[in-house]
Amino acid sequence: MNFENVADNLRESFRVIAASRAVGELRELRGVSIAAAGVTFQMFNTAFLSAPVFSEAELKQRIALPSVHFDARGLEWAYWVCEDWLEPRARRRSREVFERQGLRHSVDLPGMVAERLAPPVKPLPEIEVRRVRNGPSRHAFCGIGSTCFHVPIAWFYEVFDGERVWDRFAAYVGYHQGQPVSTAALVMGGGAVGVYNVATLPEYRRRGYGEAVMRRALEEARREHGIERSILQSTPAGFRLYERMGYRTVTRVSVYAT
Repeated sequence: MNFENVADNLRESFRVIAASRAVGELRELRGVSIAAAGVTFQMFNTAFLSAPVFSEAELKQRIALPSVHFDARGLEWAYWVCEDWLEPRARRRSREVFERQGLRHSVDLPGMVAERLAPPVKPLPEIEVRRVRNGPSRHAFCGIGSTCFHVPIAWFYEVFDGERVWDRFAAYVGYHQGQPVSTAALVMGGGAVGVYNVATLPEYRRRGYGEAVMRRALEEARREHGIERSILQSTPAGFRLYERMGYRTVTRVSVYAT
């Protein structure tokens, strides 16, 4: 697996969400993919590179195309950039180019892949894992995401308010003694299982709950789809854990937002 697996799966994860909403839009422009959920949370109104960029002038064009799209709709938005699409000359000053076009740098995320998971380095805790299907599990998924990603819960409800999203965005909640404490979600694409929304409530961290939910979710995907290889974008807090689980870094994803 390489950076294109990461880029393809990341793009597919946002396409699944946008396609599930009545106001969502999917567009393929010249070298740019758009997956717009049409929501307040700008990270889900997204643009992605879909072909190599060879120069600074070409990068400006790739930024201008989604800018016109989102400005016409009055939406805040984000550009998720898998940096291996940028040839060295274009990459050198890419952050400056994005910021001159009105997109501030938000975060850099290592894009990681694993052909299969390594065994746990220590026993994992007992936890009940439920796939998100109904009102209570959806409420738990959104509540944990709101707390851990520091955004209003109303934004999460707006993103995940449709029935269709839960068919292909396979989300899971882990329960400790009946209380929801951790989440993970999976999306199939790019020849791999993409892992998203791995989050654990602050008071339950460093106990192995997040890893346990993630492993159970990936095992269900293996049984259902016959695929073991997986990809994710790591936060700094999760990086060492993912390395222990067998993931290796193949690219970097930079996020820019209005």
